[in-house]
Amino acid sequence: MAGGELGGRRLLAPRGIRPTQGLVKEAIFNILGPAVEGATVLDLFAGAGALGIEALSRGAATVTFVDLADSAVKVIRRNLDALGVGEQATVARSDVTRWLTSNPERVKEASLVLLDPPYNDPILQHALALLDTLVAGGTTVVAEHAHRQPLPPMHRLQSLRQRRYGDTAVSVLGL
Repeated sequence: MAGGELGGRRLLAPRGIRPTQGLVKEAIFNILGPAVEGATVLDLFAGAGALGIEALSRGAATVTFVDLADSAVKVIRRNLDALGVGEQATVARSDVTRWLTSNPERVKEASLVLLDPPYNDPILQHALALLDTLVAGGTTVVAEHAHRQPLPPMHRLQSLRQRRYGDTAVSVLGL
């Protein structure tokens, strides 16, 4: 298992999962700044849970982690338990687009949505199209994706900023 670090503690990551690089993760949270404090967060395509756990460490009220891989869900739960933040988290093993469609009320409650889908996969377009119809006003959506992968046209969500870090782009969207 590979992993990242949080507060000096190493996070576990399932094999085959590309964890968010430390530089990119730090950049995401520097962009978000104080908006994370007290946030209701969705961590979609959560992998090892690094983004959502970082949000908790920066004062998020709650995080819902969603990932399809059973190995990822197990690792997220172990990481949450090891860090003592499991009470602030919900972990769902589900296809992200199916979860979004089945939980519109949870999506509307979110003030911050973090997405880190597989790079160059059309699932990013599908998830963003759903979020475009489901998120409430004031929600910030942050998508980590391959810099050459275009975002889909959206009716409600607007691009607020985009930064590039090597082959990775971070797109911040909002209403």
